[in-house]
Amino acid sequence: MSNASELAKLNAQIIRCRKCPRLVVYREKVAEVKRRAFSEWDYWGKPVPGFGDPDAKLVILGLAPAAHGANRTGRMFTGDRSGDFLYKALYETGFASQPTSVRRDDGLTLTGAFISATARCAPPDNKPLPSELDNCRPYFERDLEILTPSAVFVLGGIAMRAYLGVLKSRGQIKSLAPYPFSHGANFAFPAPLPRLFASYHPSQQNTFTGRLTEAMLRDVLLDIRKFLRKA
Repeated sequence: MSNASELAKLNAQIIRCRKCPRLVVYREKVAEVKRRAFSEWDYWGKPVPGFGDPDAKLVILGLAPAAHGANRTGRMFTGDRSGDFLYKALYETGFASQPTSVRRDDGLTLTGAFISATARCAPPDNKPLPSELDNCRPYFERDLEILTPSAVFVLGGIAMRAYLGVLKSRGQIKSLAPYPFSHGANFAFPAPLPRLFASYHPSQQNTFTGRLTEAMLRDVLLDIRKFLRKA
C-alpha cells in the first residue's frame, strides 16, 4: 500500500477519535459558539489530521490545533498567525507552494514536508494534559512509521520531549538529558533514525516578542534543506 493510502487510512481514524472527553467537549463547544470574526464559518470541530507530502523526508512536529485556527479550518497551522509565520518560512525555503494558508481548499501543497502534531484536538489554553498527549502519541508515531523521514523538525520544547519520549520508549535512547531543547539545536542519532532539528514554536507569544524572528525560523529550515540534500 502506498504512503498516501496509509496516511489516508490513518487520518480517517484520527478524525473519528474521541479518546479525550475534555478535548471533545472543548473543541465542539468552540465550533458551536465560534468567534465573532468567523461567525459565518462552518467550523471543523474534530481532531485535525496530518497534512503534507506523502513522500516527505521531513516531518514537522507541532503542538496542537488552535481553537480558532486548525480547529476551525481542519488543516494543520491554517487560519491563525502561527500558521502565517510558519508557511511563509516554508514557502521561502521551497517546502510550500504558497506563503499563506487560509483554508484547507486554498490550493496549498507541501513538497518534501509533512506536518504532524503531538495533540490533534484544540486544548483549553493551548495546554494538553500529559494523559491527552499519551492518547495522541500513537498517531504521530504512525506518521513516522509510514513516512520514514530523514529529518524531524520539532516546534517547541513540548514537541521535542514528546518525540524524544517515543525514542526512549522504544529503547533507542536511554535518557532525554543529553538532548536539551534550544532554538537551532540539532542532534544526530544512530541510523536509521532521522536527524532532529529544533525551533521555538511560532506562537504569537514568541513571534510578537521577537524571541522567534522570520530569519531565525528560515535559517533552521535552510539548514534542514542542506541536510536533506546531502542525505
